[in-house]
Amino acid sequence: MRSWRALIDVTTGVLATLDNELRAEHGLSLGEYEVLARLSEEPDRSLRMTDLASGLRLSPSGITRRIDGLVRAGLVERRQCPSDRRGSNAVLTPEGLRRLREAAPAHVRGVREHFIDQLSARQLADLAAALSTVDVDGARAAGGCDASVP
Repeated sequence: MRSWRALIDVTTGVLATLDNELRAEHGLSLGEYEVLARLSEEPDRSLRMTDLASGLRLSPSGITRRIDGLVRAGLVERRQCPSDRRGSNAVLTPEGLRRLREAAPAHVRGVREHFIDQLSARQLADLAAALSTVDVDGARAAGGCDASVP
């Protein structure tokens, strides 16, 4: 239980701190920043809403609410999915990319200050190795792509 409690305390504390810093410095929540960052990594800066929700571990209504706010702010657009007329894509706007680029240094600084710099290289490697073995989605048991990972 000590490990579990430490994981919860650190993750919730660091995430809340990063969220507060992004809001204060750039008017973006951490959740909004994550949407912009994910979209920026896509070839056309566009991603199907269901895939975005899955990647961010949000429900369909959760991603809809988050995207609604970003659309109102002019940072993201909704476009009909070219391969499925029933679906829609979230598309990063030029303004969204600009805001992401402005906020990224503060976010990276915060991650370093509130997490990375507090651990040694060995601790970070051990933590990454330990956490990578946790099967969050049951993919290994279900024979998913990572089934062979020890």
